[in-house]
Amino acid sequence: MSLPSNLVFNLTGHEGPVLNVRFNPKGTYCISCGKDRTLRLWNPHKGFDIKVYKGHGYEVRDVSVSTDNSQMASAGGDRQLFLWDVASGNVIRKFRGHDARINTVVHAASDEVLVSGGHDQCVKMWDCRSRSIDPIQTMRQFKDDVTSVLSVGPAILAGSVDGSLRRFDVRMGRAYSDELHHPIAELALTHDGLCVLAACLDSCLRLLDVQAGELLASYRGHTHSNVRMGCALLADDQHVVGCSEDGRVCYWELVDADLVHSFQANESVVCGVAAHPTESCLLTCSVDGTVKVWR
Repeated sequence: MSLPSNLVFNLTGHEGPVLNVRFNPKGTYCISCGKDRTLRLWNPHKGFDIKVYKGHGYEVRDVSVSTDNSQMASAGGDRQLFLWDVASGNVIRKFRGHDARINTVVHAASDEVLVSGGHDQCVKMWDCRSRSIDPIQTMRQFKDDVTSVLSVGPAILAGSVDGSLRRFDVRMGRAYSDELHHPIAELALTHDGLCVLAACLDSCLRLLDVQAGELLASYRGHTHSNVRMGCALLADDQHVVGCSEDGRVCYWELVDADLVHSFQANESVVCGVAAHPTESCLLTCSVDGTVKVWR
């Protein structure tokens, strides 16, 4: 698989920084999260915007799309989770219970549950089928911001500024913790779900075995020490993607951990990256208000 570094489209429309961007599970469209309190739905393959979603009172920090592409969940500074109907743009539900801004949200358990993490040092779970707006479960083991949550089968992974990567086995009611000793900004899963990539604020990406917590590889050569930036794995799981605070996007070989390529994506910080699930295509978003499509 060739490494996407040729700019195909520059998607503009947000008024201010774009804090995150995500592909839908099939990679047919993408959704961006703005500091301007909006979400935008794009066709990244043809380079145009489809829809704008308004309703948040503060910045939007993360979004997750359901497996069937019909719904999405968004979260941000207003401490609420919004569940949207993608086609109509209507808000289906609002969940509340976090005491501070929400940094991260993901669908879990066949899309019946939402999992979120926030500045209040908690991970919370929400039942999409219930009429209740309150969380069904809260995990409070963290000592600082929860920055990223992932769903892996019956387990939930969460990374925190306190340097811990925690795995919650919801069915068994057990929690496991791996101490990385450096603040975690973002997590990404390999496509087989066996390994997790952690972007840490010591300018190092770390690959760990999900079950054993064993450190498998470390990736260096970029600068990441002050801001939240994303990470990803390309569709073939052969290359790791990381961001640098000088505006570069970097590629490493997964196994050898060699930095094999980097390119200048922006003059300013790249806030988020998203890799297409099957194709050689990468999205980046930045404080300059753009989403860029690379092939």
